[in-house]
Amino acid sequence: MTESGSGGLDPVPNDRVSEADLGFLERAVELGRRGWGRVSPNPMVGCVVVRKGEVVGEGWHRELGGPHAEVHALAKAGERARGATAYTSLEPCAHMGRTPPCTGALLDAGVARVVFGAADPGAGAGGAAVLRAGGIRVDGPVFSSARAASCNPAFFHVARNASPYVALKLALSLDGRISRAGEQTGLTGPPAREHVHYLRAGFDAIMVGANTMKIDDPRLTARGQPEPRRPPDRIVLDSRARMAPEARLLREDGGGRVRIFTDADAPPDRVRPLEERGASVHAVPRAAGGLELGAVLGTCYREGLTSLLCEGGGVLASSLLREGRVQRLYLFLAPLTLGHGSVPAFPGLDDSAWEGWRPAGSPAAFGRDLLWVLDRDG
Repeated sequence: MTESGSGGLDPVPNDRVSEADLGFLERAVELGRRGWGRVSPNPMVGCVVVRKGEVVGEGWHRELGGPHAEVHALAKAGERARGATAYTSLEPCAHMGRTPPCTGALLDAGVARVVFGAADPGAGAGGAAVLRAGGIRVDGPVFSSARAASCNPAFFHVARNASPYVALKLALSLDGRISRAGEQTGLTGPPAREHVHYLRAGFDAIMVGANTMKIDDPRLTARGQPEPRRPPDRIVLDSRARMAPEARLLREDGGGRVRIFTDADAPPDRVRPLEERGASVHAVPRAAGGLELGAVLGTCYREGLTSLLCEGGGVLASSLLREGRVQRLYLFLAPLTLGHGSVPAFPGLDDSAWEGWRPAGSPAAFGRDLLWVLDRDG
């Protein structure tokens, strides 16, 4: 463990944590993932309470504004928490937010030791010091900075950069294409499409470019499990406001607010019908080849959208990657080819745009399709 941890703390030495400790921490991470789509902008956190090698309580942060993971796990453990070890995927919070600080719950429960994976980079930082001052042995952070951020990438990115976390999702053929020219092309099978709805549930907004909107006429809604606490907003980058007022996302319920980004000179007679159908139209400056993406993301952040899932198309994807504005890639690889004349996934993108990317685990199979997840360093 040589990388610096988050929040100014260094990872604990290897001799302070055992293989059993690491196993319980991984279980805490696994539990925390159950909060996907329900706790944003809070992080996903899990907790395991262990006494004499036996798990006596487990919990996770289930709902924004509800009890945190430690409170759920301690409630399950009851009196057996006294003298036990609590394993938490994130440093227990030390501030009064929507709920009381978790440090108080751990001290009141009488736990003897706390092991945590990632240091809290946000307003809740400092929990480790509070627990130590209260006489609890604390070992953490155990995770490296990269490992810590991978558990809650949007939360860590926003805390460090005060800008939206951007993930890009594309489905590709074996020859690196995303569709046949000028037509909607379904590349992936039902399991992969179901997982896309799962991914959507964990983001504040889903974003596409004007060409994708014109060809696919998508709804951009999260339809499946988990049901998102708040339906993600739908964002369309459409510099000249060419989107049809009859588009499905303006006609059908089930999604969040529709936001259309145009340039300042978009024709008013095109903007007005979109606003009359309920869309919010945001005018931003133009840049070479489209809208100024920094202005788009800045507006999103000011509007409270801290995590965005971009679903294409290729031109928008390439622009975001070229400018270094993507932090994660979800690439579904379908076992087919589309051939010459089909639409490339990353038009005009040179090799330099791929520097600093690393796999976030092994590829996962969804039916016949594979999902590759990649994170950008920093």
